Amino acid sequence: MHDKRTPAIRAFEAEQQFQLLVQSVVDYAIYMLDPDGYICNWNEGGRRIKGYDDAEIIGQHFSRFYELVDRDAGEPEYGLRMARENGRYEKEGWRLRKDGSRFWASVVIDPIRVDGQLIGYAKVARDITERHESALRLAEAQQALLQAKKIEAIGKLTLGLSHDFNNLLGVIVNSLDLISAHRDDEKRVTRLVEGALRAADRGMLLTRQLLSFARGQALAPEVRDVNELVLGMKDVLMRSCGLGVDIELSLAQDLPPIRVDPTQLEAALLNLVINSRDSFAEGGTITVATGLADRRPPEIESTARDFVCVCVVDDGSGMSDEVVQQAVQPFFTTKEVGRGSGLGLSQAHGFAAQSGGYLHIASEPGQGTRVTLYFPALED
Repeated sequence: MHDKRTPAIRAFEAEQQFQLLVQSVVDYAIYMLDPDGYICNWNEGGRRIKGYDDAEIIGQHFSRFYELVDRDAGEPEYGLRMARENGRYEKEGWRLRKDGSRFWASVVIDPIRVDGQLIGYAKVARDITERHESALRLAEAQQALLQAKKIEAIGKLTLGLSHDFNNLLGVIVNSLDLISAHRDDEKRVTRLVEGALRAADRGMLLTRQLLSFARGQALAPEVRDVNELVLGMKDVLMRSCGLGVDIELSLAQDLPPIRVDPTQLEAALLNLVINSRDSFAEGGTITVATGLADRRPPEIESTARDFVCVCVVDDGSGMSDEVVQQAVQPFFTTKEVGRGSGLGLSQAHGFAAQSGGYLHIASEPGQGTRVTLYFPALED
């Protein structure tokens, strides 16, 4: 059917329809600003959200919707300038209604140009207070959950350390009491002294773990022969394992020196050996080996330099892939209360990383575990 309306009539009707559409929107405040920011027109959504009548707002500067602190900071003028220079301006912030109440608004300002000449701005605002408050509540809940997890972790650490230290002190005190009562039984006194020394070594290890975790003990690296360090620890390692566990050393010859903190390396090695000891149900064999790395984990595979490695291998119960993935996290432990603080592997991992190396774990349930410390070899 042929439309008999003139172009002028069609344009007028289209404009009327557009005005009707804009005025029908009640969830968005849509209004036209002149180039200086004064309000020329707005829709029903503006009246509903802001609370003003037309006579109260038409001809007023749009900055009256802003809080005083934002007006003093030049926020309204800044929004117009950004829209003018960048073609669009978006912002969220507090705005004011007629009754003085605040609401959180999402604001978009677009410049309007005709033949390149700026004739004003289209400003659209939406009340998103409910969404904003929901986001704040979610953030508060997440923070509360994080704090609860921190408290839970501290509680687990405190509980584990309390049991550990109580057990160690109990061993030492009981050994001293029995030594006093059986001074003439040389063999028995020797066993009691060894037990007390093992407990003291364990207490020293726990203290080192705490110092390392809290970063209260800085590294003091020295150029050392790793075989000498391992050989110097043999008695301590054997004492820490007790009866039923064999300690074997497999030391490669002519290894290049490494630069490490010897005290921290000893603590890390003692941690790994004690973890292996605790994996045995009735006893087993722990092998401490040194050598040049031939197979490297992916983390250092692309590095050209050589690495000296120290391995602790056991034939204990082993670990699943899931446990291996979490093993180096602080406070994570599969041991019962009183048998571990969850800091041993974390301390060893952190020490290796600080020394320029890496810690790698290979394990399967029922097949034992191999934990390897990699340290950069010194070329000279």
